[in-house]
Amino acid sequence: MIGNQLRQLLYETLETELGNVDVYTTALLCAVNTDLKEEWQKYLEQTQNHVQVVLRLFDKLKLDPEEETPGRHVVRHIGESLVEAMELALSAGIPETAQLVAAERIVEAETKDHLNWDLLSLAADQIHSPEGRVIHEAVQEVEDEKDKHLFRAAGWSRELWLQSLGLPAMVPPPEDVEKKFKTAAGSGHTRQRRKPMIN
Repeated sequence: MIGNQLRQLLYETLETELGNVDVYTTALLCAVNTDLKEEWQKYLEQTQNHVQVVLRLFDKLKLDPEEETPGRHVVRHIGESLVEAMELALSAGIPETAQLVAAERIVEAETKDHLNWDLLSLAADQIHSPEGRVIHEAVQEVEDEKDKHLFRAAGWSRELWLQSLGLPAMVPPPEDVEKKFKTAAGSGHTRQRRKPMIN
């Protein structure tokens, strides 16, 4: 038997994944850079699979995926707001700006998603029951992709901003080339390695 707050988190996780499918679908309409478009297409497909992972988890935990919860309603509202922000940027007719807005919205979407799965992992470690094991198995299915989604999203947003400011930018982000940049510390090293702009 899982506690009420963990149950709430599971419903927020499902709603986040569903919302992120819409976020990536809309972001693809904003993508100008070919590498970025390919990456977002890949992450859209992975996110669609994550929805299936959560639905299988719900089935094992005997949770109704159609049930509404207050937290789920809030998460849905935020996801719809992220999509609306991208649509607003698209309507302005400046493709590079829309792409930048989309990159930022993906950082926001993936931050919540990453938090959900981190919390589920920590909770599963403390639940010594079949429920804890099935949650842990679901986390293992997605955790590597979740890490990559968030760090890559932050990298793209950073480099696209630098490019828009006329500063030296690495597009695609260096995280794409050097696999060691999988942690926040790695992103810090990226900043240290960047050559200063010559005035």
